[in-house]
Amino acid sequence: MKLANRTFVVSGGSSGLGLATVEDLLSQNACVSVLDRAAPPQSISHHTNLKFYKTDITNLSQIEAAVKSTVAWTRETKARLGGVINCAGVGTAAKIIDAHGEPHSLGLWDFALAVNLTGSFNLTRVVLKHLVKVEQEEGVDGERGVVIFVASAAAYEGQPGQTAYSATKGALRSMTLPMARDLARHAVRVVTIAPGVFDSNMTAHFPGKTRKSLENDGIVYPRRFGQPAEFAKTVRWVLDCPYVNGETIRLSGAGRLPAKL
Repeated sequence: MKLANRTFVVSGGSSGLGLATVEDLLSQNACVSVLDRAAPPQSISHHTNLKFYKTDITNLSQIEAAVKSTVAWTRETKARLGGVINCAGVGTAAKIIDAHGEPHSLGLWDFALAVNLTGSFNLTRVVLKHLVKVEQEEGVDGERGVVIFVASAAAYEGQPGQTAYSATKGALRSMTLPMARDLARHAVRVVTIAPGVFDSNMTAHFPGKTRKSLENDGIVYPRRFGQPAEFAKTVRWVLDCPYVNGETIRLSGAGRLPAKL
């Protein structure tokens, strides 16, 4: 897919991996609609190819309003819709039975699912209503667009305390192929990226001991946390390569999360 003069909806695009993705898309002359609770940094907030819609990803009416405004914007710019990139997410941690013998909070479980899973599903289905109607690209494939989900290494080997988080990320991984099969007739691809440990808001507060343990024991090469720009490059590759479809791509430096830190 040619990124220039296409519009991409990016949830969680104001920080972390989402922000890096937005910055990279803008560098390719794409238009970007950012859905987030906080505004993007000033370095890009006034970019002519960017629109920000304050959105709680758990609120369906806010999602629908943001997508409706985005579609109206595409009519103004003539940059037709190209896809949705679901970067909004939360990290939760709680053992199924805590140190006091109490069971996992149902509220925390519901919150993790509402943001990471239902939020991604809702945004995607609302965008798809419009994406399946856009003009197809010229060429043999006639591609309309791409859906990208963001899972995690925890979808494969969740650590203690990650039951809820792993459930949400594993569900995104599991629905990638059936959704790709659903959307094949509309010439829309579906791909999930499963990052390992990356420098982000989620990992910024890791204790030094935890960070060192992950770098030394969990990551093979390069022995460091992934950088947001590396995630953004992967997103660009997924968008650019039309034969990538129905897959979950691990982005981990060959790392595997250890059972204990």
